[in-house]
Amino acid sequence: MEILRNLAKNVLFRLFLFIIFIILLIMIFQTTAFNTNSIYPNILLTLTKQSRILSEESIIEKIMNTPYLSSTYVNQTLESTVRCVGSIYNQSCLFYNLYYVNSTFIMLIVKGRSLPVHSVRTNAFVHWNWTPKKREFNTYTDLERFVQHVIHPKRFPHVTLHFGQPWHFNIGHALFDGLYPAYVAMIRFPPRHLHPFRILADIDKCDDCWSEDVYSRFAGLGIIKQRILNELSKDRWYVFDEIIMGSGTMCQRCTRPNLELAGGVELDGSRLFRDRMYQQHGFVPLIRRRRSSLEYRTVTDILQAYVVDNKRFTQSDRKAINDGIQEINNYTFSFRNTTNKLNWPLINVTYIYYPKIKAENMNTFKVNITPFDARSPTYEMSDNDFIAQLKLISKMDIHITGPGTGQMYQTFLSDGSVSINLGGIRPSTAENTSRAYTSFLEQHMTSGAPYIKGLYYPINERPKGIDKDVVVKLIRQAGELILQGFKLPVNSRENLAPDGQLFVEMCERDQKFCELVTTRTSDREYMCLELWVEDFVHEDHQWKDGGYNDNGRNISCPFNRPLLHELRKKYGIKADKNSL
Repeated sequence: MEILRNLAKNVLFRLFLFIIFIILLIMIFQTTAFNTNSIYPNILLTLTKQSRILSEESIIEKIMNTPYLSSTYVNQTLESTVRCVGSIYNQSCLFYNLYYVNSTFIMLIVKGRSLPVHSVRTNAFVHWNWTPKKREFNTYTDLERFVQHVIHPKRFPHVTLHFGQPWHFNIGHALFDGLYPAYVAMIRFPPRHLHPFRILADIDKCDDCWSEDVYSRFAGLGIIKQRILNELSKDRWYVFDEIIMGSGTMCQRCTRPNLELAGGVELDGSRLFRDRMYQQHGFVPLIRRRRSSLEYRTVTDILQAYVVDNKRFTQSDRKAINDGIQEINNYTFSFRNTTNKLNWPLINVTYIYYPKIKAENMNTFKVNITPFDARSPTYEMSDNDFIAQLKLISKMDIHITGPGTGQMYQTFLSDGSVSINLGGIRPSTAENTSRAYTSFLEQHMTSGAPYIKGLYYPINERPKGIDKDVVVKLIRQAGELILQGFKLPVNSRENLAPDGQLFVEMCERDQKFCELVTTRTSDREYMCLELWVEDFVHEDHQWKDGGYNDNGRNISCPFNRPLLHELRKKYGIKADKNSL
């Protein structure tokens, strides 16, 4: 019996030791195997040690395919690689370890390395693709020695976004022909668009282009001007950890068959761009309305409407607008405290001039600036004029202006807002003549923002000038739509004016015409790509029968003319027969 008792004790003791041993193993496994700070370097170290046995290609493949590998460790290899999204025509590419010297991008690769097609456009107004140069090495070891012992490149860590923009002195072009299409390219490689990045901008020298500060704040890691990098890169090497490029056919002037701002709807680009703009300029998130404009509003709210001055307004236009504002504001003042049912929504309307919207003057606040301050110590804490404008836009329920740069800011409106396009007249001096026709220009900005509703001045009435009663009717219609709860998201086609809807149907039914005006390639006649819907619908300039003469060269863009005439009748658009 004594022997049996001792044996039982030994078995229990051994079982106890075994359990302790298992627990210790689990603890060790949890603190190493699941610690991303230790496992990934170990994986990379192991893969590096295997380099004498495995091919370089298999090593890189293992590194790139390691689950949950963060971008911090992706570039442990020094070889250039690339990943691309989209068709060749509209391709965006993410380059890893892209080198730069003597104003030239260079990929350093091992001979025989297979790469995907990686040609891109970095500028909306360049109609051909570009591919970086390559330098090949016999082995990865040769490439590694070249980088570490010969060129000694300066590294740009994290993600860089590259684009070119020729007119960044104009905020509309700077935002939506430069920054926006590049950001859409970045959206294609999530989640990079949600994190800080830097911008490499191919822009001209400009001493007073405040768009550069918008670029810098929007990115979060600042801006590198390519012309300066070109100077510094003379016989000096740089390397970008990750650099995204390829935005050339996603600009706001890149006409699409559906007449939407590229990526605005299908990639949620407009909203993402808007939200990041507010976030990076120090705003709390806007109210998110997902299903209806009435969410987080009540029918008794006093809506805030703003008319933005526009250079296309004449003095008589301004008088009519201000008379309309006075009528609406008088009504709101008279009934602001009533509890009875009203005929019209209560709206407060203000007429503004963007150049007069200024940030609070901080000059009275004195700070010591040291030689080591790269920028003012108050930079992150003080506002600028653009931030002051964003503050105003964030409060708008109804945005009202004419075509042009003023239309660009509608993208920054909150969910469930209304944008009213009062239109302009082409030719600009033809008001009240038979030659005049209505011009809304940037309809694609409205159709590309499905979180807002677009209204337009009656297309056949605008050539007579702006009428006070029409302005009042449009503003009240906007207020009713908001407080009745228009459905979100808004169908993009419903956010187009009649001539915009005509164009979309024309594109559907005349494929040759559609390709002519939407496919931006170097073999196309540029003036056929330089499309404004109103000019086409009214057969002006290059759309005239027989075209027009430009310094001895006839420019004519073919299309199905009888179909256009049929669609003009369908959409109720009047055209002066004598001018056609």
